[in-house]
Amino acid sequence: MVNNKGKIVESKFLIIACIMAFSLHSCKVGDKLNVQVYETSERGNSLTKINQFSNEGTPVVISINPEEKFQTITGFGGSFTESSAYLLNRLSKENRKKILDAYFSESGANYSLTRTHIASCDFSLSNYTYAKVENDMTLKHFTIEDDKSDLIPMILEAKAISKEGFKIIASPWSCPPWMKDNKKYVGGKLLPEFNDAFALYFSKYLNAYKKEGIDIWGLTVINEPHGNGNNWESTLFSPKEMTDFVMNHMGPKLEKDGWGNVKIFGYDQNRAGIKEWANEMYKDENTSKYFDGMAIHWYESTYEVFPEDLQYAHQKAPNKYLIETEGCVDSEIPHWQDDAWYWKKEATDWGWDWASEKEKYLHPKYAPVNRYANDIIGCINNRVDGWIDWNMVLDRQGGPNWFKNWCVAPVIVDDKNDEVYLTPLYYVMAHFSKFMRPGAVKIGCEINSKELVSTAVQNPDGSIAIAVFNPTESKQTIDIKLNNKNALISIDAKALQTIIIKPN
Repeated sequence: MVNNKGKIVESKFLIIACIMAFSLHSCKVGDKLNVQVYETSERGNSLTKINQFSNEGTPVVISINPEEKFQTITGFGGSFTESSAYLLNRLSKENRKKILDAYFSESGANYSLTRTHIASCDFSLSNYTYAKVENDMTLKHFTIEDDKSDLIPMILEAKAISKEGFKIIASPWSCPPWMKDNKKYVGGKLLPEFNDAFALYFSKYLNAYKKEGIDIWGLTVINEPHGNGNNWESTLFSPKEMTDFVMNHMGPKLEKDGWGNVKIFGYDQNRAGIKEWANEMYKDENTSKYFDGMAIHWYESTYEVFPEDLQYAHQKAPNKYLIETEGCVDSEIPHWQDDAWYWKKEATDWGWDWASEKEKYLHPKYAPVNRYANDIIGCINNRVDGWIDWNMVLDRQGGPNWFKNWCVAPVIVDDKNDEVYLTPLYYVMAHFSKFMRPGAVKIGCEINSKELVSTAVQNPDGSIAIAVFNPTESKQTIDIKLNNKNALISIDAKALQTIIIKPN
């Protein structure tokens, strides 16, 4: 009798244990995150959707915290230059459309933030200004005729393709030469007697482009105010000179002419100079009134992000924009249809040859993919809200460029043979521009690895986009944790992934 009762009790316990085990198993299944994974890798993936994962070894843990919020994302994209526009005009209609679709369509990179030059820059075919008549103080003869055959049609076609539209930041490399002390396109300073005329120049530009159907969202005062070694178009400003110009001339003029909604960005050069410029621009209410933010470039180093400087700019003006307006593989002739080169540490920049001995350590050889992925992730993790690549399209020489300042673009073309090459850099840019949309908010993202880097944003539609870069030689298992749920995936060796978590 006792034995039978014991057996009955034991059976009951077994049944209860099975039910509990099934419940626990069901709970675990319910706790799995539903993720979509896209990968670009040295092995050949190009923004490829990945469905099969191998889980080996101790996983790298990425913990996502949507409650921890940072900056709002303005966007990602590239630059409209005369060089790019000229090349597009030399291609077949099919290839021209292929490139612009790749950059601006929803099925492509869907660029949301772009830049262009005001009058000529190094990536123009020649030097030109919109104010060709000397001492024309009212700019009666102002004209954008030079832009009408190449640059403006490229922007308008991109605009027609882009469903959500994109913002444009416009930058002059030089004020009209007759306004400067050396009367040249290269170098020199804006003479005080032409402060108002140069402020008017911006207003005339905004109006002329508006008439062509192009709204300019933002302006930088000048590209690279420290100059560029007197190589191509430039105008020198000190932090105080630029701040005074914006405070007393450019800001009031644009406001008076009805352009007060157009953003004004100060600085527009390398990150190591951020503190000096932030101190002057954001010194007090008067100096900072017309500045909407700071523009920065990446040419100070081939690997260093300068997180302290980026954080400093944010702390000085938490409500202002901090946008990377230019970065590219510079001082290099592109490698044609050679994906492998973009993953190898063989590229050199200007500093490899020209940096001072004290700063040479900042310019080692690098892998272009690594530089892009690390820099964009590092910027997002340090309060940068927008990141703009330089030329969208260049030829096999790395031009055209009137100064022969060769560079690499994400899309390279052979205009003589009507061929197009989307380099791995195109796909790297798309990992961010396509999946991290304007209005997204940078959220908490911790990774327990010293080798892999990651960042995360929550998009306006509620989805979460996580970027992970694995520069190592081995595949890594990744454990993504969010709100007591997780997803176990893997990332290939030398690969960039974007992981999308859809809202419930």
